[in-house]
Amino acid sequence: MSGDFLTLLEKQGHPLPQLPTSIRLSPEGQTVATTVVSFHYSKGVLIAGDRRATAGNYIMYDRADKVIELDRFTVMAIAGSPATAFEMARTLRHSFQYYRRSQLQPLSSEAKVRALGQLLKNNIGMSLQGVGAVVPILALLDPAWEKPQLYFYDVMGAQFQAVDFSASGSGSPAVRSILQFTNRWSGIPTSNMDETSAIRLALQLLDVAAESDSATGGIDRRTQIFPQIKLLEKSGLRSISAETLQQLLPG
Repeated sequence: MSGDFLTLLEKQGHPLPQLPTSIRLSPEGQTVATTVVSFHYSKGVLIAGDRRATAGNYIMYDRADKVIELDRFTVMAIAGSPATAFEMARTLRHSFQYYRRSQLQPLSSEAKVRALGQLLKNNIGMSLQGVGAVVPILALLDPAWEKPQLYFYDVMGAQFQAVDFSASGSGSPAVRSILQFTNRWSGIPTSNMDETSAIRLALQLLDVAAESDSATGGIDRRTQIFPQIKLLEKSGLRSISAETLQQLLPG
């Protein structure tokens, strides 16, 4: 007997109503956002993401925001379903703000890390169906820390601390390979890079990902489409402008 509950219902004479083909959800038809990457550099953590959202082989949008500020010292980068990820971001942002205003102190870093893990755990049902899965990266800074910390998650909500870097999304294998080489063999690991070098590396990483993965958007100078890049340092979170990125692009 099959372990598929929906198949069992059909065999017992209780078929589920079929959605019209035009709106039926499937792993091929859902909107998905990739690729995101984060790594430690000399002053903090860099978080970056391309701008493309796809549905199967169709490009839905080329200006998606995948690096989302949750508060001044917390930022989440998303890969997977934007609908699910954006709702998680809104929930976390409001939760952090409510706690800060009601308790007159910010939520602890440990609680922030687990809060995202709990949202992912609550989303397991959608993930197992092949729709709505999110595999995020979280960077945050506690006032007691000298530098930010970086965490990555699996779809079931388990969190892991990234010592050097983390990447997620369909373009992440190429990104990981470059970062592994950079940190182990180049002689200049990302943790020793200054801000300019770190930003240039992030642009190169996402460009390589776009070359090898059709779901990852590249850089388009004509339409002013550039990756999102944010820096989390002791002073807080800040965004790198498109003008700055254009100046730092080679050629």
